[in-house]
Amino acid sequence: MSSVWRCLQILWVFSRYRLDRLIPREYCSRSLALILALGPWRLFPAPPGNRGDAFQKALEELGPIFIKVGQLLSTRPDLLPPDIAIPLSRLQDEVAPFDGAVARAIIERQWQCPIETRVQEFSETPLASASIAQVHTARLPDGQQVVIKVTRPDIRLRIDRDTRLMALLADFVERRVDQGHRLNAPQVVADYRQTILDEMDMPREAANTSQLKRNFSSVADARLLYVPAVHWPLTGDRVFTMERIHGIPISQVDALRSLDVDLKLLAERGVEIFFTQVFRDNFFHADMHPGNIFIDASKPEDPRYIAIDCGIVGSLAEEDQAYLAKNLLAFFRRDYRAVATLHVASGWVPPYTPIGEFEAAIRTACEPIFERPLAEISFAHFLLRLFETARRFEMEVQPQLVLLQKTLVHIEGLGRTLYPELDLWQTAQPYLERWMKSRIGPPGLLQAMRERLPEWLEHSPEVPELVYNALQNIAGSSAVGGHLQYRERQEIGRSRSAGAGRDLTSSRKSAAASQGNAQHRLMEKFIAVTSIVVLALCAGVAGFFVSVTPPWIIWIESNTWLVPSVLPLALWAVVRS
Repeated sequence: MSSVWRCLQILWVFSRYRLDRLIPREYCSRSLALILALGPWRLFPAPPGNRGDAFQKALEELGPIFIKVGQLLSTRPDLLPPDIAIPLSRLQDEVAPFDGAVARAIIERQWQCPIETRVQEFSETPLASASIAQVHTARLPDGQQVVIKVTRPDIRLRIDRDTRLMALLADFVERRVDQGHRLNAPQVVADYRQTILDEMDMPREAANTSQLKRNFSSVADARLLYVPAVHWPLTGDRVFTMERIHGIPISQVDALRSLDVDLKLLAERGVEIFFTQVFRDNFFHADMHPGNIFIDASKPEDPRYIAIDCGIVGSLAEEDQAYLAKNLLAFFRRDYRAVATLHVASGWVPPYTPIGEFEAAIRTACEPIFERPLAEISFAHFLLRLFETARRFEMEVQPQLVLLQKTLVHIEGLGRTLYPELDLWQTAQPYLERWMKSRIGPPGLLQAMRERLPEWLEHSPEVPELVYNALQNIAGSSAVGGHLQYRERQEIGRSRSAGAGRDLTSSRKSAAASQGNAQHRLMEKFIAVTSIVVLALCAGVAGFFVSVTPPWIIWIESNTWLVPSVLPLALWAVVRS
């Protein structure tokens, strides 16, 4: 019943704000045009202002789930007309706030003391307000400026109500819509619900912020991205306190241009930051709308990003990360056969998919977008075309990649805003190639050996006995089979010849000789396998000691021919011996 009531509420808001004005009539089918013409919203007068203002107010009234949709749409002015995109941008940090006195009460309940005992100054007027929380400024007793993020009072109830409705709709799509199972709608909704709940968890956001700051703590990385410091003693379930930052919102391109900020470099660094987070760190900021990204323009020739609001972060399974990198590289190289093969190998499309047809379909979707500046292409349009192609081949939506795809749409929107001529593909390809080389080349091999060495050494005393027992079991199975064959031949011999006694004696001698040969071969296999295992352990030990000797590891990593050539020779020598 609550879901039915919520549907009626949504219909009421849709009608009151006349959101039917958002739907272009020229693209409507006859049935949809008839519904729009006869719907109950026609009974309401159009509200004052343009349709974009009405859309923004309606999303605010409907709650955080709908505000999130508006935030995503606001990053794509290329997909929406200005009268809609501009009002939606206010949803990034100008959502209607709740009372500052309520925020004070939440903070004091969290800290279990009056605010003035922990901070010297506190402003009840929010600095910014968004879908999940709002932010207030404060000053600590030592003079340091901080911001305190406070979650909205009734946020959990509203999210539970709307995600419950989304789950019902997803279940309907799964069961009733043709090919609906390929969308994995229930899993996508479940993942999205968990993502929103994680964003409400202030200690989790604080931990994400600390992790992202640590990932970009080196001198080289700190030039790309700055993340504010967390104040853990003043952080709790509903309150998050962090360093206050000062920067220019990335959406204010005119302000950046007036300071002579290198916008091309800034756009390229945004792409580098994204791919560094996804592939090197496997930990990426997944809510990169303009309200969460600022620019440190103190050095216009060397601008730096500032990221806040790490409530939504993402990571990929190792196999998804590898498949994604290989797919992107294959796209960049226009190797559509590899793209098709990788999709089948990863299980993203059924194994019976005809590779040749799939390759041709992908080529048709991708060729038009290459060698064109970002101003002339759209990753969002590209995704839509790719999904249209994939539908023909029963490709299923991968829930674990939805968050990444959403982030890519944000990144493209930022790049388009800063420097429309940016070639996204050309900027990303060198980074992906370096990452793949570091993963599968000698440096990656040595790193994997260092990481696995303690486990290998722990189990190394058991290896010879395990190998010997396994080989003995194999030999025993062969001996049993040979003995049974021998018994069958013995019975046949008895029925055919009176000289069966002599044949029996001869067969026993032959069986004994065969068993002796089998044991001899077993020992040879045992020695060979044990030698290989010992050699591998020695290589691991060598890799460990090399890792603590910087000149050696630099020399080995610079001579990439060493490991691929020496290791097979050593293994060949052991097996031959």
